Amino acid sequence: MDLPASALFEAGDERLHADDLVVVLKSSRLVGLYDAGQLKGCWRVALGMGGGGDAGPKAREGDLRTPEGWYRTSDRPASRYYHAIFLNYPNLADADRGLAAGLIDGATRDAIAEASRQGDAPPQDTALGSYLLFHGGGNAADWTLGCVALADADIDALRAQLPGGMRTWALLLP
Repeated sequence: MDLPASALFEAGDERLHADDLVVVLKSSRLVGLYDAGQLKGCWRVALGMGGGGDAGPKAREGDLRTPEGWYRTSDRPASRYYHAIFLNYPNLADADRGLAAGLIDGATRDAIAEASRQGDAPPQDTALGSYLLFHGGGNAADWTLGCVALADADIDALRAQLPGGMRTWALLLP
């Protein structure tokens, strides 16, 4: 699974060579797991019902789109979805777009920015959307509210190769 050129990353970005990097290619409906730049595994995914990779990134609550950009991940043991991994959405770029669009205020943008700097989960009560996950439940067709869904066996395989706490980088590309 080769990474396409994208304005969302620079070729020299150190995160591209990190251990346990999760990359989603929305247009191909694939997720790959990389270790130091080498592909370790690749699985089919389903995305948000709002057009997945075809309609652009998530912009607001309820648009049914899957986000694009760099995000941190962490374990989400309490979820109705099978073996969920939390995606720290929104990130700073999402917050800046939301502020420019009038969806959030400056204080909310600053809270998201601070969470991003700290590697913590951002506020989940904003108009930008919330509680986006990698999870099981199937990958046959786009069916989520913006999450990345895998077959249950595939999310098991992905989780088995991630570090404790599921803390790693995820890059979601168009």
